[in-house]
Amino acid sequence: MIIVKPETVIGWHRKSFRLYWTKLSQHRYGGRPAVGPKVKALIEQMAQANPLWGAPRIHGELLKLGIEVSERTVSRLIPKQPKPPSQNWRTFLDNHLNDMVSIDFLTVPTATFRVLFVLVVLAHHRRRVVHFNVTEHPTAAWTARADYRSLSRRDCSALSLKGSRSNLRRRVPSASGRNED
Repeated sequence: MIIVKPETVIGWHRKSFRLYWTKLSQHRYGGRPAVGPKVKALIEQMAQANPLWGAPRIHGELLKLGIEVSERTVSRLIPKQPKPPSQNWRTFLDNHLNDMVSIDFLTVPTATFRVLFVLVVLAHHRRRVVHFNVTEHPTAAWTARADYRSLSRRDCSALSLKGSRSNLRRRVPSASGRNED
């Protein structure tokens, strides 16, 4: 019989636990076989020669050649096409400044404690007020009509919109709930 300290037994348990999990987590041979360099080169060549082909098409062509590779592997090995840089916000604003308007709907408290509702349309290219409308009781129909009427023929040409205000027409709900043009 051997007498040992409890710390020694705990140390043995820790060591054997560590060895068990190390052995269990070691890489085993198996799974899908590695793709050879010739197949990788062929996939890259096919993708470059046919930029519109995706992984399913290349996978199908490889199967016709007798090369057994999964579609997922083909999609991983296809070189990623660099995407063209998209325009930034500043470029977008520069390109579309002449065609942009801002619409703001705000409330204004009066000295008599009434609340007025104001609709303002601003043209960006001139930084000017194109239209404004004020009411005490706004409705959806009032807002839609004010939106539609805010761009008169003069304002359409000032904003370089093609055609007249008729191009901007949409169905406006009336007070009765039916749509009117």
